[in-house]
Amino acid sequence: MNTPDEQRSTAPHLTLQGITKRYGGVTALDSVDFSCNLGSIHAVLGENGAGKSTLIKIMSGVVTADEGSLTLAGSERHFRGPADANAAGVVCIFQELSLIPDLSVADNICISNPPRRFGLIDNREQIRRAEQVLARIHCEDVNPRSRVRDLPLSRRQMVEIAKALSRDPSVLILDEATSALTAADVDNVLSLLGTLRDEGLAILTISHRMHEIEAVADKCSVFRNGRHIETFNEGEHSPQNIVQMMIGREISAHFPAKRQYVHDGNALEIDNLSWEGRLKDIRLSVGKGEIVGLGGLDGQGQKELLLGLFGVLKKLHGNVRIDGKPVRIRSPLDAKQAGINMALIPEDRKTEGLLLPMSIEDNLALASLQSLTHGLFVDKAALSAAIDAGIARMQIKAGSADDAVSTLSGGNQQKVVIAKWLMTNPRLVLLNDPTRGIDVGTKQEIYRLLRQLAEQGVSILMYTTDYEELIGCCDRVAVMYDGRIVRELQGTSINEHNIIASSLNMEEELV
Repeated sequence: MNTPDEQRSTAPHLTLQGITKRYGGVTALDSVDFSCNLGSIHAVLGENGAGKSTLIKIMSGVVTADEGSLTLAGSERHFRGPADANAAGVVCIFQELSLIPDLSVADNICISNPPRRFGLIDNREQIRRAEQVLARIHCEDVNPRSRVRDLPLSRRQMVEIAKALSRDPSVLILDEATSALTAADVDNVLSLLGTLRDEGLAILTISHRMHEIEAVADKCSVFRNGRHIETFNEGEHSPQNIVQMMIGREISAHFPAKRQYVHDGNALEIDNLSWEGRLKDIRLSVGKGEIVGLGGLDGQGQKELLLGLFGVLKKLHGNVRIDGKPVRIRSPLDAKQAGINMALIPEDRKTEGLLLPMSIEDNLALASLQSLTHGLFVDKAALSAAIDAGIARMQIKAGSADDAVSTLSGGNQQKVVIAKWLMTNPRLVLLNDPTRGIDVGTKQEIYRLLRQLAEQGVSILMYTTDYEELIGCCDRVAVMYDGRIVRELQGTSINEHNIIASSLNMEEELV
């Protein structure tokens, strides 16, 4: 086997030439040439809808190109499906997880090739292999016997990475593989990628986190509107230049200007809210037209608070008032009712926000269908007008509203989730990490939308793992630690130092 240095100097290990892929009237990739080498980390950059996901789906056998060729290790290949690509050494970790929730971690890791003894699955050997690969990614805290559905999203993502490595790939592709991870896990994954590169793997990574790209990438390729714009060595272009290449236009201010918030009564008041030891005596208010952020390290009760307010969690204790009136929200249906008018943008758009096989139109209609129904009949004219308005408002890029929502890019899928709930005309919007895995251009659209909603009097309670979003978007930040709100920040006190110190529950002066 060649050394990593020798591998870098040889011909590309994986090459695509003249690749074109169309979905109905939309050209996802247009005559794209691309290549990557062994012993190298190659970052693929671009807005959602730029063609990145289609590119890696073709590489990994999920879809077939309409035109063009794929060459692996000098031989032209035609993958009949993901299993065929896996057998050839091309393994992809997609943003939407492929794990089976009701199986154990060990079952999922070894599912494609479980160890056998006397013709039966050898459970002891399977657990040993799972422990071995979990230790390789510094994830010893995950019990191989645990069911996947019992793990938080960040741990499930690590299991997905372990599953991919268990297949011993020569080409490892990661599609936003760090977007759901804690900061410690991100550091582990980035360190692991460096090790795998030095072992001679070809690694392709899609990420919208520029600091991660700067930390690990050797080469970068920028895509825009289905076309390959440029490939360059990392460090040759500034992050600002790369972003401009990605979106094809100058970027204005990252966040829209905040107005001076004037308190005009509370839309939401929470007193002594508790749940199952995960939420402890929460006291919080959200003013009318105010954007309040939930900060803190991941897993401190922020997600449970949003789910509890929306009626998803049972046996919730405490008091909730909407516009000063006590309410009891027992289900999401209650949360949508007149007098409450609440919407929740969930954490995982793939599994919690959308029905992927259904059309864009059907997904948009789901939350507001009740208000557009008279007796047994749907007002089709009103529904069509509402859907057209939702698509226009969120600038959803789609060939047709009849297309399956699964054909959209991640950013456009997130726009469908948001548009669906805005069609209910909510007065209070709850958001759970709404820009996770979203490109910079779409993020800015969402930031502008949040500020516009607030200026129209809509109240917003938003959890985000991104400190910049807390600082740039929010009028006030409530930092959570161990299920409690330990500090509220506002004005100039909303800064990275204070957010981090409060997240660690450090008792020190604000700066």
